[in-house]
Amino acid sequence: MSEEKFDGMFLGMAEQCEGGIMGLMDSFFGFLGRKSDFYTGATQEKVEKMVLDAVRKHHKVAAQKLAEEKKSKEMAEKRRQERIAKEKAAAAASERSAPKIVEVTDEEAEAIEKANAKKKVDAAGAKDSGSDSTKSNDAKADEDDEEDEKDKGKIKPNSGNGADMETYSWTQTLQDVEIRVPFTVPFPIKGKDVVVDIQQKKLKIGLKGSPPILDGEMYGKVKVEECTWCIEDRKIVLLNLEKVNKMEWWNRVTLDQPEINTKKVNPENSKLSDLDGETRSMVEKMMFDQRQKEMGLPTSEEQKKQDMLKKFMDAHPEMDFSKAKFS
Repeated sequence: MSEEKFDGMFLGMAEQCEGGIMGLMDSFFGFLGRKSDFYTGATQEKVEKMVLDAVRKHHKVAAQKLAEEKKSKEMAEKRRQERIAKEKAAAAASERSAPKIVEVTDEEAEAIEKANAKKKVDAAGAKDSGSDSTKSNDAKADEDDEEDEKDKGKIKPNSGNGADMETYSWTQTLQDVEIRVPFTVPFPIKGKDVVVDIQQKKLKIGLKGSPPILDGEMYGKVKVEECTWCIEDRKIVLLNLEKVNKMEWWNRVTLDQPEINTKKVNPENSKLSDLDGETRSMVEKMMFDQRQKEMGLPTSEEQKKQDMLKKFMDAHPEMDFSKAKFS
């Protein structure tokens, strides 16, 4: 809008005027008296009417903007409460399905100990016969190290699978992205003070009259009609962007920003209960394989191969596998 082109100038004046808004108004009306015939060119009644008409006009605009911000904030809060309710329901379901302590007799305890001892012996045999497989795993680990070389210089994700940048911070789940932009200005910010433009593939956030904090093409597409934003504590602009592709992690908000290492994101922070069955199974398998690698244990695919080998060896005790090589 054309009237916004002076916002930068007025902000600079407001910062220099003592007494806040009253000081700015006093300076402005004093300017009209010194540099125009505002007071002498019309009657007092006409001057007062012009001032009141302008005040009423902008008061109406401000009231409408406040109502829109309130509605947007209520929608964001409703979405947040819905997510919290889903998390609590998932946690309760997980707690109900967790294994419980069962009291056993001395005979049953002895049988369990014997079974565990047998498993340890079988595992030791499988380890000896699979020495070449271990070498293969070591080679695979070296390949992983080489892949990690490509990720050098990338930012380690914060606890919310996003990043804490100098002028903003962001977090994400597989479903959405949340961005927090704090503004350090000497007055409480309102909706009219900021620029927030959310498009399917582009995003712009900033303070009117100042360079934008974010302005560019986003990493992925968002559902514009499901995106919301509000002002928190009169100092922070909070945005919630719903992803179109709910099966990928963003490595940055806009393509001109530094990347995070998506290999180090923690899928447990996403809401697995919100995913469909196929996607949830894929994410849970990824989480399991990640934990196994960290502990130096076989992944799900490697464990499957070892189990198949063990079954074959058990089914053919007459065969000697001591010198056999497996890959």
